[in-house]
Amino acid sequence: MNYTLHQLHVFLKITQNKSITKAAMELHLTQPAVSIQLKNFQDQFNVPLTEVIGRKLYVTDFGKEIAVAAEKILNEVHAINYKTMAFKGQLSGRLKISVVSTGKYVIPYFLSDFVKQNHGVELSLDVTNKTKVLKNLERNEVDFSLVSVLPENLQIEKIELMPNSLFLVANIDQKIGSGIQDKKIIETLPIIYREQGSGTRYVMEKFIENNQLTVPKKMVLTGNEAVKQAVLAGLGCSIMPLIGIKNEINNGDLQIIPVKGLPIKSNWNLIWLKGKKFSPVADAYLKFIQKEKNRIIEETFNWIKL
Repeated sequence: MNYTLHQLHVFLKITQNKSITKAAMELHLTQPAVSIQLKNFQDQFNVPLTEVIGRKLYVTDFGKEIAVAAEKILNEVHAINYKTMAFKGQLSGRLKISVVSTGKYVIPYFLSDFVKQNHGVELSLDVTNKTKVLKNLERNEVDFSLVSVLPENLQIEKIELMPNSLFLVANIDQKIGSGIQDKKIIETLPIIYREQGSGTRYVMEKFIENNQLTVPKKMVLTGNEAVKQAVLAGLGCSIMPLIGIKNEINNGDLQIIPVKGLPIKSNWNLIWLKGKKFSPVADAYLKFIQKEKNRIIEETFNWIKL
């Protein structure tokens, strides 16, 4: 046996994603590079680790056992690195944060200085939809989560970071009358929805339901970027967070349709389980946010006040 830590890491990502393509994306490698690493790793075992049936990759029972062992080995390696840093007096460890997809426009600015100041901190950032974010939090798999819709069935603590406003947005070529439009205009437009489990979809559907609007689903797309590109292409309109479309609005590629009752306003919240026992890294990050939050907002997001 002569496998490397890199091969263990690649194989673990493949088993977690059950896809070479998705593993390559997470690892920031090409698909052929990941396939080669998998082959080199497999060549060291006489028992198959994976199998492909109908173009779909499956992890064998043996492969699952190897994946568990690989995760334990990699965790021990991380522990050695952290202990080395700690011995040198540096803050070290892993900071795990789960973020709703639109939060990717927010969270990097609240992480950048902290990571730069603490070279021994390893960041694990999972960007996904609201449902998975809350599952990660409920299972205590992360230190913090960033959401705009607070969970109803979890006991949490939170810090409000900044406002989140959602507007009705259309391609610049969409012809709209002057002035503030009645809410009924939404019934006349081809509306693009986010996927089920998205926080943006949740607040959009609440707005439609509370105003007793009948809005057929023109299209359902996964992710804020996919919706934005569809709106830019003129495939329909959508209710979207301002934070994710600022550049397109400023460039004149998208237009905000003023509607009575909009924007929908909420807040971006950094949340964690009530009573959670923080690691030294998580505790340091919470203190960093409490101290630096206002400065970061003022330097980076002051345009939101306009």
